[in-house]
Amino acid sequence: MSRRGPGRLAAVASVLDQAASSATNILVLVLAARLSSAAGFADFSMVYVTFTVLLGLNMAYVGQTLVLEKDPSRLAAACRSGLAFTGAASAAVGAVLALLGLLLPGATGWAFLALGLVLPLVLLQDGLRYCFSALRAPGRALAADALRLACVVSALLLQPEGAPAGRLVLVWGVSALPALALGLWLLRPSVRGAAGGATDLRPYLRRGYLGQRFVVEFAVGNGSSQLAVLGLGVFATPLAVGALRGATTLFGPLNVLFNSANSFGPPVVGRASGKRGVVRLTALMGGALAVTGAAWGAVLYALPERAGRELLGDTWQAAAALLPATGAQYAVMGLGTCALLTLRVLNPKATLSLQVVFSLLSVGLLLGGYAVWGVAGAAWGLALGSASKAAAGWLRVARLPAPEAAAATTADQVRAA
Repeated sequence: MSRRGPGRLAAVASVLDQAASSATNILVLVLAARLSSAAGFADFSMVYVTFTVLLGLNMAYVGQTLVLEKDPSRLAAACRSGLAFTGAASAAVGAVLALLGLLLPGATGWAFLALGLVLPLVLLQDGLRYCFSALRAPGRALAADALRLACVVSALLLQPEGAPAGRLVLVWGVSALPALALGLWLLRPSVRGAAGGATDLRPYLRRGYLGQRFVVEFAVGNGSSQLAVLGLGVFATPLAVGALRGATTLFGPLNVLFNSANSFGPPVVGRASGKRGVVRLTALMGGALAVTGAAWGAVLYALPERAGRELLGDTWQAAAALLPATGAQYAVMGLGTCALLTLRVLNPKATLSLQVVFSLLSVGLLLGGYAVWGVAGAAWGLALGSASKAAAGWLRVARLPAPEAAAATTADQVRAA
């Protein structure tokens, strides 16, 4: 089999794994909504949002640094250390959540107590995905996540209608055990008795650890998007906010591709030779994602109104008017995603300033666009913000010195000294 064969299979497995993980999150919310009362689902949603934030923080702090590990001799130790830190940190945070649950009254308290008890299970199971990505074995991650999807759906379908939020959270968390056991069994041959050092948690606690920058990026990116929604909700009508959310929701499948590129792209791209090889590969990926985003937007825009109402109900008419702007936004987001991926591989510290500046710029453009042209202006403001981030990202890539040039500069400086 040629080199391209295994590489293509790994890319397909990575996308399918991300799709399985996303489908799990979507189906959990859908099933919980069907089983719960309105008040019960509100409690479940509050707890699930808390889990989603903690999941993103763990992904940024541990997962992103793990997939950037380039030394094959260090991978086994890095995986062991990453899982050990995830287990210790999630147990500590879980204890705090359990204590909070004991202090809160009623069903909300029981739901947070349940989250505290199962948090180490679900975070460790998700953390295995990054170990398999770093080891270039996404097929193993896909096997574990497919089992996770089957177990959680089956477990929730067995629950009675009207089940309290605490029970649903507990069932959702415990159903991760089979996938966690399978993942650990599949990981064991790659990390057992391997060289590269012992399990070490100290790097995660040191000042200047790379994951600290990624946590700030995550906080700024997610915080700015929430701030944009809150700000628009203050000035706009509920219909405008619903239309913008509805249009964005229709592009959910593309979020799977973008998340897959961000989370599992570095080990694949890191195989390319030198800056030129990395840029060539990520530029092709960015072009493919951009074309996919534009094509998906065109398909949605061409949908008949009856089909659109099946998707979004009464929100369809307002959301359909925003599809050209949202399609353009997702097209340039494909380019921007691959620009950030390039920087992650070549110079991981170069992404923080871009995320901070252009996430805040997108908020300003959204609110400014709404003030001038209404909800359509807000959608085009988001598209312009994404285009600006993509352009700035590729400009930063172009300015990065090639490894050979950087080495020559360092040698000249040493000789001069």
